[in-house]
Amino acid sequence: MADEIKIIECPRDAWQGLPDVIPTDAKVAYLRELIAAGFQHIDAVSFVSPKHVKQMADSEEVMDKLTASLPDGAQLPEIIGIVVNEKGLERALATPGVSTIGYPYSISAYFRRANANMSRDESRKLVETLRKETASAKRNLVVYISMAFGNPYDEPWGPELVGETLEWLKDIRVHTVSLADTAGDATPQLVAEVFKSVQDYVAGIELGVHLHGNPIDAEDKILAAYAMGCRRFDSALTGLGGCPFAGDDLVGNIPTERVVAALAKVGAAPQIEPAKLAKIVALTNELRAKYVHATPVN
Repeated sequence: MADEIKIIECPRDAWQGLPDVIPTDAKVAYLRELIAAGFQHIDAVSFVSPKHVKQMADSEEVMDKLTASLPDGAQLPEIIGIVVNEKGLERALATPGVSTIGYPYSISAYFRRANANMSRDESRKLVETLRKETASAKRNLVVYISMAFGNPYDEPWGPELVGETLEWLKDIRVHTVSLADTAGDATPQLVAEVFKSVQDYVAGIELGVHLHGNPIDAEDKILAAYAMGCRRFDSALTGLGGCPFAGDDLVGNIPTERVVAALAKVGAAPQIEPAKLAKIVALTNELRAKYVHATPVN
């Protein structure tokens, strides 16, 4: 696994379940600030039904305006667009600037139905279609294994199920996978246990982690993953957001500023200047106050 640290900033995950819709221009302005701050990997948009996720109804417009606002000769960083079906894939592939397609593959039957209304076989068939279509379109693909650190629905779960899923993904030539703590149940010990248990399956896979949960133990969970070889971390500034289909209450993302602080303790901080990070945290808190009505995070 490469030593390069990748921070995938996730405003899409931060915003998707909020009750108040953030204006398109405000989203575009914020994404521009993320790019100016030095973020090279941004989970920015999703191509899902606006009936279910109204916050993401303007994804094409956001990308059009973001692309148009670039200075001459400038290029976007990696922009991830989430899809849950073939219609979403068609929209994502038709949207300039979306360089990576993301898909949440659930190992929980209950959550799979709640999130995408698919059986296991239907979901696996879709992943195979995503791999073929993204390869043909010269786009990247990242698959998130939802409920990778536990199952709150009284269904079978274990690290061996995560390993079997990774083996299948490797067999169909998916090269980037992120283990998602969708319901926020993981402890630092469980993060380490799961990563250790899947070591035999991840040769040739860039394996990341997308954690939710209480910010109090965020640093310990990040360091547990890092110690087991993880170098790809999804997070959201100030810890806003979470999956709206995982329960009645949103489970917050791991705050990016805490990820950076944790990795700095082991000499592995990503290349984001402290002053620029502090500026974008302040801007995020302004957005929280204006559109989310949430308490600023220090």
